[in-house]
Amino acid sequence: MGLILVVEDNALVVDAMRALLEATGHEVSTASSVEETVERCRERMPSLMLLDITLPDGSGLDALARLAADVGCPPITVALTGHDDPALTRACREAGCRAVLLKPVPARELMRLVREWVDEVDAVASASAIGAGERRSPESDGEADRTR
Repeated sequence: MGLILVVEDNALVVDAMRALLEATGHEVSTASSVEETVERCRERMPSLMLLDITLPDGSGLDALARLAADVGCPPITVALTGHDDPALTRACREAGCRAVLLKPVPARELMRLVREWVDEVDAVASASAIGAGERRSPESDGEADRTR
C-alpha cells in the first residue's frame, strides 16, 4: 500500500481526511499549497493524490502542471472542489485527474473510492514487479541462468 498525499488548505478537512485514511491503514502525507505539493512529490511520489483545486498560492491544476514538468505526476490524482462547474471538471480531466469529487465528499464514498484506486495502483505495481522478475539477462542467450 503506497503513500496518499492529501493536498488541502483547510486544516479541519486535512485532520479529518488523515484520521479516516490512517484508521484504514494508509500512510498519509499532507500539503496545503502548490509549492508544498511539489516539494512533497519530490521527496516521495505518492501512489494517490487527493488534490484540492483552490489553494492559497494557486490552483491544484497549477500543481499538476508543475509536477508534470518536474518529477511527474502520481499514478492517480483526484481533484476535490467545492465548485460544481462542468468547465472545471473538463479542465481537471484534461490535466490528468482520474476523477473530480464535489466537496464535501461523504466519508464512506471517499473511502470506497480510495480503496479502489489504491488496489489498482498496487495491482499495477505487482504486475510490473512480476514482469521485471521474469526478465532474462542478455548473456543467458534466452536460457535461464544456472548459477548456484
